[in-house]
Order: sequence, then C-alpha cells, then structure tokens
Amino acid sequence: MTLTGQQTKTRTTPRRKVLISGAGIAGPVLAYWLNRYGYAVTVVEKAGAPRSGGYPIDVRGTALDVVRRMGILPRLRDSHIDLRRLTFLEEDGSEVALLHPHTVTGGVAGRDLEVRRGDLTDALYTAVRDDAEFLFNDSIDTLDQSGHGVDVTFRGGGRRTFDMVFGADGTHSRTREMLFGPEERFHHYLGYCFAVFTMRNTFGLSHETVMWNAPGRAAALYAVGDDEVHAFLNFAQPEPPFDAFRDPRAQRDLVATVFADDGWEVPGMLAALRDADDVFFDAVSQIRMPRWSSGRVALVGDAAWAPSFLTGQGTSLSLVGAYMLAGSLAERDHATGFAAYEHSTREFVTMNQALVGKGGATLFPATPQALKERNERLRSLSAMPAEEGRPAHSALTLPEFTPTS
Repeated sequence: MTLTGQQTKTRTTPRRKVLISGAGIAGPVLAYWLNRYGYAVTVVEKAGAPRSGGYPIDVRGTALDVVRRMGILPRLRDSHIDLRRLTFLEEDGSEVALLHPHTVTGGVAGRDLEVRRGDLTDALYTAVRDDAEFLFNDSIDTLDQSGHGVDVTFRGGGRRTFDMVFGADGTHSRTREMLFGPEERFHHYLGYCFAVFTMRNTFGLSHETVMWNAPGRAAALYAVGDDEVHAFLNFAQPEPPFDAFRDPRAQRDLVATVFADDGWEVPGMLAALRDADDVFFDAVSQIRMPRWSSGRVALVGDAAWAPSFLTGQGTSLSLVGAYMLAGSLAERDHATGFAAYEHSTREFVTMNQALVGKGGATLFPATPQALKERNERLRSLSAMPAEEGRPAHSALTLPEFTPTS
C-alpha cells in the first residue's frame, strides 16, 4: 500500500473518502476528477502494476475532450499509431477491398486517436498517481453498506470504511456481482467468440490490418509496427461456451476445431495460438443494466455498460462516463449525484451501444449471402474516409463542473 500524494489545500471539513476498484481506464479517470473535486481517493487493483500491452484502442468524439481537459492529449497525439490500410480478403485469399480504416470505423483522420492500450493507461496513471492512493495486488472481498458509509474488506486482509465505492473493474466486474447479482442477469451475448494474441510479424505488414472472412469466421492480422502483429480469430457460436471461459486449453482447442479446415494464414495463426502466452479469449457481448448504482456504490465503464469491441467505443465510453460520474458528484451528495450521472450519460451510452449492429455486419457476416452482400458494399465504398465521424461518437457535449468549496 503506497500513498503517493497528498493535497495541501487547507480544508474546514474532512475530505470524503472514496474507493475505486480497477486501475484500467475508467478508474484512473474517475480518480483524477474526484481528486480535483476534493475527494480523498483510493484505487485498488488486483494486478501488481498498471497493465501495459493489449491491442490498440480508439479515442474519438467526446472522449477527446476528456483527455484534453486532463492535459494528456499532446502525449497521446505523440503515441498515435496512424493505421493506414485495412484490406478485406475473400475466403480464397483474394482481395475484396483496400480501404482507409476510418471508412469502416467512422473515425475522422487527423482528429481521432488510435493508441496502444498501454500508452493510454500509462498516461492516465501518470496524471493521477501523485494525488491518489493506489493499492496493487489487492481487491475487494466484501462490501457492507450502512447509513453512514461502505465497510470494505480486502482480499489482502485490510478493512476500511469509505463514503462511496465505485466499480470500474471491467465486463466481468466483481463489484457488480456483489452489488446486483450474477453477470448472467446483465450479459447480452452477441453471437460470437474471439481470441486475440501476439505473434511474430513474418508477413511484411506495417501500420495496417488484413482481414480474412468466411461465413461465420474471421481472421485478422493487425500490424501496429514491424516486429509483431496482433492476431485475431473470431467465430460465430450459437451459445456462449461457458466451460471454456476458465480453461485456457479448452479455449485453444475450441478455436483450433472451428478453424481447422481454413486456408490463408490461418494454419500459422493456429500454431502460434498454441504457444502464445498472452491469449485473451472471451465472448462478444454487452452489459445492459437498468441502473448503475445502489446506495453508496456505483458502476462505471465496462462494468456498467460494456458496448463490445464491435462498436469501437469501449474506451471512449469509459473516458466520458468516468468524467460525467465525477462531475455529477462535484456539487451533490451521492444519491443526487448518482441520479444526475444516469440522467446525463445513459442516452449517450445507449446510442453508442447501438453501433454494434454496424460493426457485426461489416466485420463478421455469418452466412454466405450476408458475406456476399457485405463484400459488395465494401467494393462500392470510397477509399477516403468521411470528414465527419458517426453522430453517436460526439452526441454528448461535456459540461463544465464546479467543485464544492
């Protein structure tokens, strides 16, 4: 446990103490703004340090204003990947279309950002590490709400009381489970599973993605630089393979079986999958909840509304949602603040979750006819991206919040 910073401002009343579970994206953003609004912030994270690596993520629309207000936009601009080409291939490996990535994602060249996830998490952590307490290698074990606070016990054995607790601990949120019950109540499966991992770049790819499709299956190679690629295998699955989620061997066996007879670069990808030590396997799904808070505990980011990677908006929603939650508490008690947070943010979240249909239809057609129609649409697209992004990306204008004295 390390307290890395203290506010020096003289206060006439004790600072309200809050705990945030999760030091990914939403957690540090929430910590940054709550500290600005006078809260004493503790962040607990089960990993031993801020997590680096991960495949690239997008920051678009309203989310750009969040990172600008945090002062990290120039740093992220320096880390921008500048993906230049997205090539779609037929099942036999022949080219369907070569496009600018923004033509498909709805991004805006020269404005929107694509960065390595680790570059974003490092920038966020650096922005707040001196002003919040970070507890790594630990997590929440139990929550017990009373009229005056939330009693928390930690897996590491500690016990403390906070005025509020926030779950920013991802799609499979432990905080959400303790507060609202099993994930199955809120998990909306979208019909696909995927595996992503890194492998050596023996393909001569650079700053580009190549995607191969067959009905119900897709394989992609995403080259951020020149040394390695992010390999991605996605497939339609009628029901979530629950037995495989906790069994890495079963995950690899399932993917290998689904893609066993496929060509292109798929055999080499399957061989690399067997040896990869960074495989991430999951269902393509969304979290949909009727409310995001209960008592003195609230959820933010993927824990509250995971939109799935098909929308391309998971990171941006986390950035915006955390800003809105903190600001809603700047001038209010927890009950009024949580209500304001939902009122101001839910429509924006819902609009961006609805983008899932466009993503699924473009990237993963499930039938031969759907794939044929998708390819025809791709061939008709201009190679140049649009000058304006999708309306949902910028549908919320960030308000200015004033902290209480």
